[in-house]
Amino acid sequence: MAESLRSRRRRMLLVPGVYAPQHDTHLLMQAVRRELCDPGRRVLELGTGSGALAVHAARLGARVTAVDISRRAVLCARLNAALHRQRVTVRYGDLSTVDRGGYDLVISNPPYVPAPAALPPRRGKARAWDGGLDGRVVVDRVCTTAAAVLRPGGTLLMVHSAMCGVDVTLDTLHGVGLDAQVIDRELVPLGPVTRSRLLWLRDQGLMDEEQQDKEELVVFRARRR
Repeated sequence: MAESLRSRRRRMLLVPGVYAPQHDTHLLMQAVRRELCDPGRRVLELGTGSGALAVHAARLGARVTAVDISRRAVLCARLNAALHRQRVTVRYGDLSTVDRGGYDLVISNPPYVPAPAALPPRRGKARAWDGGLDGRVVVDRVCTTAAAVLRPGGTLLMVHSAMCGVDVTLDTLHGVGLDAQVIDRELVPLGPVTRSRLLWLRDQGLMDEEQQDKEELVVFRARRR
């Protein structure tokens, strides 16, 4: 049964087990708003979750396709698109199933929380946030996928925690043919998952001893040459 969630300016539906819009979602929304100045641009969201970002882009006049590996997320995103009367094509599938080429903008808030398991879980709600030992398993795949599906001059907007390695992401994006930069940073309170792993994260050298209650979120903008 879906429960309602009030997300800053608009109400979204949230199906149990689907990632709720949080600080990272809202930070990426700001970047999407700045990017989508002209209507009619073709947008792809990788890992749509509740569909909040897809609906936001559609509201700005984009033609949006959204994908997710969670059937619950696909249902949730479709419900939210209908609720907000926005046309969004939502598909169930892995990153490998995405159509190649032709997108003006790719947006993604991928799973990025480092986890003791080397690979992200294949089922369950943790798929929405667990990103492997260094948090980069899905992040790196998003970089590669974006390079393949963006048109020349197209742009990727992606958010993740600084714990995953800001310079690593910039180097990875440059390596797949994208000109990348950091466009936003914000310190936010630790979420319950990160807080529960604080000692492990420190042991792995991913968080400093001084970091008690906040982490830095980073938004990347990468343009295909």
